Amino acid sequence: MENPPYNSPGEYICALCRQSGDKFVYHCSCELDFHIKCALFTFNIAENHLKELEHVALQHPLISTKSGDEELEDVSKCFWCWEPLANYTYFSLDCGFNLHKKCAELSFKLNHVCHRKHSLVLQFNSEQFSCKICGETSGKGLGFIYGCSPCKFAAHFECVSAALDLVVEDKRHEHPFSLFPRGSSFICDACGIEGSYASYICCTCNIMVHKKCTSLPRIIKSKWHDHRIFHKYFHHTEDFRVLDCIICYNEVNTEHGNYYCSKCDVIFHVKCAMKDKNSYEIVENEDEMPNESSIIVIERNNAEEATKVTHFMHMHNLMLGPFVGGYENSCEGCMLPITDPFYYCTECVFFLHKACAELPKMKNVWHHRCREPLALISYKVFWCEQCWQISNSFAYESSECESKICLRCVIALTPGARTCLKHEHPLFFCGDHKGQYCNACGYTTKGDGAFCCKDCNFVLHLECFSLPITARHKCDKHILSLTDYDDNNYLENHHCDIYEESRDPNSWFYHCAKCDTSSHVGCVLGTYPLLKLGSIYEEKNHPHLLTLVKKKYDYPDCDKCGWPCEDIALECLKLECKYTVH
Repeated sequence: MENPPYNSPGEYICALCRQSGDKFVYHCSCELDFHIKCALFTFNIAENHLKELEHVALQHPLISTKSGDEELEDVSKCFWCWEPLANYTYFSLDCGFNLHKKCAELSFKLNHVCHRKHSLVLQFNSEQFSCKICGETSGKGLGFIYGCSPCKFAAHFECVSAALDLVVEDKRHEHPFSLFPRGSSFICDACGIEGSYASYICCTCNIMVHKKCTSLPRIIKSKWHDHRIFHKYFHHTEDFRVLDCIICYNEVNTEHGNYYCSKCDVIFHVKCAMKDKNSYEIVENEDEMPNESSIIVIERNNAEEATKVTHFMHMHNLMLGPFVGGYENSCEGCMLPITDPFYYCTECVFFLHKACAELPKMKNVWHHRCREPLALISYKVFWCEQCWQISNSFAYESSECESKICLRCVIALTPGARTCLKHEHPLFFCGDHKGQYCNACGYTTKGDGAFCCKDCNFVLHLECFSLPITARHKCDKHILSLTDYDDNNYLENHHCDIYEESRDPNSWFYHCAKCDTSSHVGCVLGTYPLLKLGSIYEEKNHPHLLTLVKKKYDYPDCDKCGWPCEDIALECLKLECKYTVH
């Protein structure tokens, strides 16, 4: 026992109860610290010195606690197994510890069929070994295991206490699984992860699996994909064009179990698909209800392409391009410039990329916190919670929290490899990437996600990845092209022709090849690149419809706050009203 071996008092955390302390401490050279009462309590348990419990009254979980008539709170835990006290009969000790009766009676040493070489001893899992029976790194207990130090064998005491079923039957597999208790490692044919000591085999199918994988769901609905995905024990490699898991982007070994979608030719690791319980739900009914399409096909060509459709967001029929003059417009769905293939309206100025038009009315969005699918909406001015751009494009909206994500972000963040015209390798979105300079703007990624290349150090912010390849600006009558590198070595040419200031030649910019002019990305796109002027807006507190305008010369005062409307504003369609707001 000694003073805390640190420069400042009160900085140690007890390895057992996880609470801080600033008094004397039991300290080990392996950097573990224990409160005095925690160290003595575990020593008494280990030595079976449990006489103090003989005089402690048992508390029944259905009877009120010592503190009064309040019901036992869920946060009250057994000090040993860390399960709620309300689950079992328990002791409440004067030293401040609560302990289930069953935990106090655990054997200090026992023999187990999974490790016949040595006895297993109840001990603190200081080296954080994973359980050899269930394969999990941490169990319900807070650091306690049955272990064999010479063999580095560890097992949760709930796994050791549970009887191993000789035969397991589950409706998700047509044959029963039989216990195969051998002290050797194996690769689970259901999930592809290594297991040891206790496997279950199906002699009919010639597969060996973890016990938990005997009940692996055959069909699940995942937030990561629009269709249901199916579990299969093996695939032929020629069944897929790409074998990378669309969640972690690492290759899937098709000789072991995985989840897949035959419609889209995509594949998932089992551990990736099942990692977050809130990201999927088990499907029992094999008859799939298709996602409701946003379009109704009226005519098709000989190649079975839909050449004439109706879209539920537009009143007129839409025709498949090309269309003379169509490339000078923007897509109503994502607000990016029109490129092939696209649909256009013959009766009004309305354009939609084919990819935007074919998005479903309801869609699973993996990066959104709500579990339910999001609904496709339009003609609302909103803040996109992903890129923080204000927009009136199409968006997906949550019925739970009413947050919205623009189509540009939804399409960009669709799981799987993405292509970028400014890079030769595929890019993958990494949600926690930070600390590297973006190749487009030069700013550091800050942990809110970035598109990364597995083959080199190329990185793009989400907003830089989604930049339009071409753009227009009133200062140039030609189409401007996004350019990633300026090979002109003359410093006087490294300036912005709109802002008339110098620019970084290594940052992306827009360039006009005919006029040989270049400008900052922000100067070309402006403050509100995703707002379409002239759009109709309905405000609850005003009786008339409003239209989105940009005030260039006349700056009327806002009818709500009184400050001048110097840029984007909403203006009443009735001229005699003269109502204007930011």
